[in-house]
Amino acid sequence: MVDRINDIFWQAQQGSVAAIIQLLNQKLSSSGVRTRAMFADGVLQLLCEARSEDKLEKSTLVGTIRQILESIAPRNIYRININTRIVREQQLLWLEEVSRKEGDNELLWSEEFTLEKPNAFQQFIKDLQERKPEPVKISLPKTPQSSSIVIVKKTKHKNAAWGWFFLGISICTLFGIAGLALSSLLGDKVKLPTLASDSKAVLPITKTVESPIINESKKQQSQEAVNESNAKLTEDYFVSAVRIANETTINGKKARNSTQWLEIAASWQRASDLMAKVAPSHSRHKEAQIRTKLYRQYSEAAQKEAEKNNS
Repeated sequence: MVDRINDIFWQAQQGSVAAIIQLLNQKLSSSGVRTRAMFADGVLQLLCEARSEDKLEKSTLVGTIRQILESIAPRNIYRININTRIVREQQLLWLEEVSRKEGDNELLWSEEFTLEKPNAFQQFIKDLQERKPEPVKISLPKTPQSSSIVIVKKTKHKNAAWGWFFLGISICTLFGIAGLALSSLLGDKVKLPTLASDSKAVLPITKTVESPIINESKKQQSQEAVNESNAKLTEDYFVSAVRIANETTINGKKARNSTQWLEIAASWQRASDLMAKVAPSHSRHKEAQIRTKLYRQYSEAAQKEAEKNNS
């Protein structure tokens, strides 16, 4: 396997701008185009220069650069902007110059496009292939039988193991989705034979007889559950009525017109109705009766205020 440090194509795939430019210049050298690049604001800015305009023909150059970059598929680089001009002396701040408004720069044209990346599954397989262990060559003292032995590294790569694990999960997921799709298409057309459809198969029917003590215990538990549910419901009536009353008291201080006073009257009436639903078994039943009358009086007073403001 090629040494990663010296593998320009691999470095370009990892997103190295210097490696990308080196590959572009190699591919475009025969056409007389020289490229420079900078990565800024999520866009790979390319400057393509040539000695004549005919070598910078837009449709040909854009298609060629797109094809080269999509074959590289650099990581984290998606948007490309191509700027072209007649070759000039080396300038360190060329991006600042080409970014100026039209008329202030010497660009022939510029074009931006987005790279089409390989899908996630293809990228995953590609990463697995790149993680294969490399053979290690060890030179041993010369013997009559051999001069060197090539030993393959046998240590397992943890990342490769995790890669195969996730590959297995992906395959199982695909099979599961396919099974669900097949099931939805077939619907009820395919049914498994059941024991009930076989007339010869008869299961013995057993009848369970519960003792009176067990039945009585179940009835008692059921009644307790009903009582507890009723208690919670009653508690909700009392708590809800108090909550509405508190909110209405605050809103009553802000009421200024007939509509607002009518809303206050309706809220007090709602709180009174909830208090009236509190069961006699409730620990605060007497207080609820008092509050029922009090809230009703508040509602009537609010209605009178509404009539005053309406007149």
